[in-house]
Amino acid sequence: MSTIVRDEVIAKGRRAQTASARLSVMDREQKDRILLAMAEAVEGSKERMLEANARDVTAAEKRGASATPIDRLLLDEARIADMAEGLRTVARLPDPVGEVIGGWRLPNGLEISKVRVPLGVVGIIYESRPNVTVDAAGLCLKAGNATLLRGGSDAIGSNVALAGILNEAGAREGLPEGAIEIIETADREAAAELMRLTEYVDVLIPRGGGGLIKRVKEESTVPVIETGEGNCHVYVDGTADLDQAEAIVVNAKCQRPSVCNAAETLLVHREVAACFLPRVGAKLREMGVELRGCEETLRHLPEARPAGEEDWRTEFLSLILAVKVVADVGEAIGHISRYGTKHSEAILTEDLRNARRFTREVDAAAVYVNASTRFTDGGQFGMGAEIGISTQKLHARGPMGLSELTSYKYVIVGEGQIRS
Repeated sequence: MSTIVRDEVIAKGRRAQTASARLSVMDREQKDRILLAMAEAVEGSKERMLEANARDVTAAEKRGASATPIDRLLLDEARIADMAEGLRTVARLPDPVGEVIGGWRLPNGLEISKVRVPLGVVGIIYESRPNVTVDAAGLCLKAGNATLLRGGSDAIGSNVALAGILNEAGAREGLPEGAIEIIETADREAAAELMRLTEYVDVLIPRGGGGLIKRVKEESTVPVIETGEGNCHVYVDGTADLDQAEAIVVNAKCQRPSVCNAAETLLVHREVAACFLPRVGAKLREMGVELRGCEETLRHLPEARPAGEEDWRTEFLSLILAVKVVADVGEAIGHISRYGTKHSEAILTEDLRNARRFTREVDAAAVYVNASTRFTDGGQFGMGAEIGISTQKLHARGPMGLSELTSYKYVIVGEGQIRS
């Protein structure tokens, strides 16, 4: 590894650790003031961000990047406004630091309280989306954490510009140096060094495709919160309201197909397949979706391509949808158990028993009844911007907002008690 790269990462980690000590005791009023200043700066620096982003997009296009990574990389005025509003939303949320989660008094008089505390230094390794720079910095700040960011090489100009804007605005309101650190080199070894920075980084969160997440899980010596792939399913039950189901399926697949909470597989009860598949298929094709179906699906959608085993396992992140006809809710649950990634799964039904069975038996971070999987998002859940969607079960699961960026400690108050 290059000594220069290693020294840069270590120096940034050290600064972040120093800043985290100050952030951990910063009061809500100052944190919110910094967040609001950042939001104003994001909105007031559109030209700077758009210019940097345009250079990243042009470079990606020259490399032959497809529509999906370009969409993730792209910033426009609407997405910039969303980033600013996300910071304002986080500022409005209660401060989790210092919250007493629980407490009790022992027979010996000791009073024990369980209190939320910051994690410390949160490292983020992410790919194309520049908005992660702002979301992560804002959420970590409100939760009293310093942030060490390592974005993808394709968005390096956008990420550096955004981090600069946030730091400049924050510094005017008392944000300590090192609170938001970004690794500016595109060298892959920088990510490898960050994964081993146990002396300075308390937790590492990967955000991106399966390859990135797998690499971080396998190589990191820093504790990892896994944000997983989204091979999400929508199951249309035999009792579903088919008008409602059509709207939900189209939204889940097409509203933004390049994100992890978009539907990748449609499961349809055999009793409604003959009437539902042709109508939803026509609408999906109108939206540009390529359909890949099981043998029974092809009888109702002859224009679809045959689906292979790999199609059931794939997170397409594009306008491709796998379609399978199933006998009942049990077969749907079995298919999801085999191929799902424990992200977001939906049942569309008017049968309360089937809804209850689905929500009870499907193992996923978010399970929906009669709603689109596209709602699995911290902002949509009322949590403000999110730092990722965890598909694991230890520490955090689902959209990770402020409380998921804290740990806790026990505070014990006595009156001279000693243990016998």
